Amino acid sequence: MVELRRTRQSSKGIVAAMALSVLAATLVAQTPLTDVPGSKDPAGVKRYEGSSIIGYKFEKFGEYGFLLGPIATTTGKPVPTKIQRAQGQRTRLVYVAPEGRSTLEVLRNYEQELTRSGFSVAYRCAAADCGVSELADTYLYTIESRLSNYPAPGSGGPPGQVTEYAFSSAKDQRLLVAKRTGAPGEAWAQVYVATATFGVFKETLNHPIVLLDFVEAAGMEAKMVTVDAASMAKDIAAAGHVALYGILFDTDKADLKPESASTIAEIAKYLKANPTVKLHVVGHTDNVGVHDYNMGLSSRRAAAVVAELTTKHAIPAARLRPAGVGPLAPVAPNDTDDGRAKNRRVELVRQ
Repeated sequence: MVELRRTRQSSKGIVAAMALSVLAATLVAQTPLTDVPGSKDPAGVKRYEGSSIIGYKFEKFGEYGFLLGPIATTTGKPVPTKIQRAQGQRTRLVYVAPEGRSTLEVLRNYEQELTRSGFSVAYRCAAADCGVSELADTYLYTIESRLSNYPAPGSGGPPGQVTEYAFSSAKDQRLLVAKRTGAPGEAWAQVYVATATFGVFKETLNHPIVLLDFVEAAGMEAKMVTVDAASMAKDIAAAGHVALYGILFDTDKADLKPESASTIAEIAKYLKANPTVKLHVVGHTDNVGVHDYNMGLSSRRAAAVVAELTTKHAIPAARLRPAGVGPLAPVAPNDTDDGRAKNRRVELVRQ
């Protein structure tokens, strides 16, 4: 098998450059598909009958932005017109449905299944109504977010590329986003279906391919130690700043959670013990979602911390300056749960 270059080039460009339609008959033999090892359907969401899982990723605690409106490209890059972020147990799956089924039939089956499981439709679109004609390549399944489970290393051919290129130049796209608010708990599901036209891989060619993103509300394990006033003073004296992980917010909001009270109190204690110190209060996010939105969210969260210190702890506003830098100053890679957790923080920086 010829290995495909992993670049940011569009799928259509890759197809044209390699004349894939000519090579399709000789590159890959038809082989029965089975679920990739370790994969499973999300709890309460059945798959379309006869489908196989060729892509799977599970995060015990992660975040995902669910589309609630079409993609806009007026700025030259794809930006959601409306999005809802959700945090919790996150699963991403890629299914290959049986050949000969339409994307409409597959999506309607998912809609019926989700409705039976207590979900209600929050958004749907099809074809160009989604804002772009190839929603997966443009936004949902870009090269940074693709899975690469099939074929497995050592099973023949470049590993992972059937999954990676599952939606390349796909057609007849349809999208459904649904939310559950009742028992057994809040959850979001996003189902994208398109028919594969990428001729290199016979496993997927002319099959409906399903991308399912599922987030079920779950609490994050609190593994960060709360920093007390003495530790803040030591770190700021030594490095000029200190990172705080005990300041928590509601998902997609700048509302402080009650669990943040003890850390806020320690900041106030530090400031009262050091009356000449002035601080930048800096909000940080991970890189999940849209850059501009993260920048604004981090600024609002920093402002919320300042408001809490000035209104409830009588810290003069002139001593505090809020700022948000979004994902621009990571302290860990954003490709793991632990890394993203470390990047979501508030820092105190001495002015």
